[in-house]
Amino acid sequence: MTMTASSILPGIADGPILFSDEPLSFWGGVDPATGRIIDVHHPLQGRSIAGRVLIMPSTRGSCTGSGVLLDLVLSGRGPAALVFSEPEDVVTLGALIAAEMFGKALPVLRLSPSAFDVLSGQASARIGLDRITAGDLSIAVQPPGTASLVLTGQDRAILDGGNGTAAAQAMRIICAMAAQQGARCLVDVTQAHIDGCIYASPANLTFAERMVEMGARVTVPTTMNAISVDRENWRRQGVPPSLGNPAQRLADAYVRMGCRPTFTCSPYLLDSAPGRGEAIAWAESNAVIHANSVLGARTAKHPDFLDLCIAITGRAPLSGVYLDENRKARRIIDVDLPPDADDAFWPLVGYLAGKVSPDRIPLLRGLAPAQPGTDELKALCAAFGTTSGAAMLHVEAVTPEAELIADDADHCRITHADLEDGWRLLNDGPEDVDLVALGSPHASLNECRALARGLAGDRVVIPTILTTGRDTLALARAEGVLAMLEASGVTVLPDLCWCSISEPVFPVQTHAVMTNSGKYAHYGPGLSGRAVRFGNLAQCVRAALTGKAPGIMPDWMRKPGRP
Repeated sequence: MTMTASSILPGIADGPILFSDEPLSFWGGVDPATGRIIDVHHPLQGRSIAGRVLIMPSTRGSCTGSGVLLDLVLSGRGPAALVFSEPEDVVTLGALIAAEMFGKALPVLRLSPSAFDVLSGQASARIGLDRITAGDLSIAVQPPGTASLVLTGQDRAILDGGNGTAAAQAMRIICAMAAQQGARCLVDVTQAHIDGCIYASPANLTFAERMVEMGARVTVPTTMNAISVDRENWRRQGVPPSLGNPAQRLADAYVRMGCRPTFTCSPYLLDSAPGRGEAIAWAESNAVIHANSVLGARTAKHPDFLDLCIAITGRAPLSGVYLDENRKARRIIDVDLPPDADDAFWPLVGYLAGKVSPDRIPLLRGLAPAQPGTDELKALCAAFGTTSGAAMLHVEAVTPEAELIADDADHCRITHADLEDGWRLLNDGPEDVDLVALGSPHASLNECRALARGLAGDRVVIPTILTTGRDTLALARAEGVLAMLEASGVTVLPDLCWCSISEPVFPVQTHAVMTNSGKYAHYGPGLSGRAVRFGNLAQCVRAALTGKAPGIMPDWMRKPGRP
């Protein structure tokens, strides 16, 4: 049995081993203030990663995990080392920034399957520059890769400081990431989308303001993700200055660097959305998956901080799903499509598809008869991104590159029974709910209209909050939809989304939440500390009007013939 280990980022560390065979999203999965795992669906929930040699296959979920990891390292609550068995970019980038910009080294290693299996069974480990030791086990560590990266004359000029200090720093980070990804060259991008503007931790602000001080400016059109406060209204909403001030400073820092203040996690709804084959640089997991899968654009799942570096230089590592061969489905998932499935089906099947394909691009078969539109695919991609680390998916006869299938693709199935199990997993909350959470990801204009139609002028009896982007909000206002929603008592919020809402905008008295978002049904319990119920939009409307979310499974979800 040959055991190998490669150093991705060098360093020396030792500590007890914390192992999981399931990937973890650091954002929404780890509390940056404590280092404790808060993802209620993860087997390590409640455990602390601080000072541990953290061993897992890879990460999944949000691109913001890089900011969480950086904050943990800078505050002294980070892991002693990170050990993976598969390629990983998000927290690796956080560790790279910690070393490159703040002088805090955190070892990151990638092990062969045999070495990974053996090391995971040990109690503790010591990571050296050339060897891992654990009890009687000793594994040689190969030095970081030195793949030759071919740079253009302009790349080298940027690297040498010709475009300023910030651009040089950005290019050094891009080159380091390109080397660990095995990229041979860089690629031009036409636009970027920044995810690091969410105030996930103080590290996000530290990085952004450091780049502003160095004179950073974006060189390609760059949109911004949702932020952590309603930028114009947070004071009136009672948000404490301890959050409001740094969150606004963070947003303002990116605007000063030339980013467009779109503040939406659904940039594919903007008039600037890219076309098929267009090389872009987006962060925010749901947006990345939607861009690749539905629009046919090309972007890696760029971690926070790398998104800005690429926006500054206009260059990205030519690796991953930028390349044709890496866009092929390596797992074919046959889905039992229930008759009369409603809108709750799409986030549910996306969530389950991510669980059965956590590390590879899947092709979902059997969904075409349901004729999913933009909103259905939006929900599918967002939920998939919570449970999978893949940057895209395909839907047979629906998405533009569904013919791309690897010769060695394997097969699995999502059955009616799987749908039932998934529904139960996302419905751990009680039937009495105190809040309805809609717009995760940000609602489209059609979704705003559907909510207004569903309420039909009736008044909600519990807080009902819809989040959406500024552009969509303007369209809803012009069309009269916003007035209809507000007349029914719905609070419509721009700028922030459910994954960044905190008290008191998130009503303090809430005990249980109803949502139609598979993404928020997964992250919500860990982020808010409240129980969550999941269902379709009609069920959310009934909950808003009654305060009740009955636990009866929808008829369409049951296997035909089952009582």
